[in-house]
Amino acid sequence: MSRSWSNFLVLGLLVIAALTGWGILNAIREASQQAVAPSVGIATQVQQLFNPTPTIYPDSVTVVKQVRSLARLESAQYTIEKVITAETGQGTLGSLFGDRLLFVAHGDVIAGVDLSKLQPSDVVVNPDGSVTIILPAPEIFVASLDNQKSYVYDRQTGLLTKGDTNLETLARQAAENEIRKGAIEGGVLNLAQSNAENFVEKFLRSLRFTEVVIVRATPVPPTPAP
Repeated sequence: MSRSWSNFLVLGLLVIAALTGWGILNAIREASQQAVAPSVGIATQVQQLFNPTPTIYPDSVTVVKQVRSLARLESAQYTIEKVITAETGQGTLGSLFGDRLLFVAHGDVIAGVDLSKLQPSDVVVNPDGSVTIILPAPEIFVASLDNQKSYVYDRQTGLLTKGDTNLETLARQAAENEIRKGAIEGGVLNLAQSNAENFVEKFLRSLRFTEVVIVRATPVPPTPAP
């Protein structure tokens, strides 16, 4: 009976020792994993510090294609009103054969930059992530007369004439030229240039360029409307 009790006691101590040893091994394993994880993170950070991932910038040809895709960038709209005087047969006998009208012209002018004209030589991409671009000069895209808002305000014809049937047509043609001229004098091209620069700068920065330098091209004198 005494020997059985002794055997039982020894067996119990062995079980307790085994459980204690297993617990110690688990604790050591978890501590090792927790120690390795931060060291792996630190190693990754050190590697990124000394071997950073390079930023790839588009080359000049790619930039030209991207900007050209914007095509005709309409960046300014101008509404203008002009009073046009058209007359014929004036002079000594104007009261008899003359014809004179006042035409109130309302027109819309749309200006912008034709980015399809951009050439590869107009774009310089620098290794530091900056880009220099020469934008085409702004131009008038549309100068049109609003026929619904334009009208003959007054017309005076001589006592012996029914008036010139082409006089109003001539007044409308002159009005389109005056609307274009008035918009240019009012600064529509400068506004178109400024708005186009802001738009293109934002577009290029979306391509990850850190600095955008925009150079204004020499304006080309506008071609008078026929």
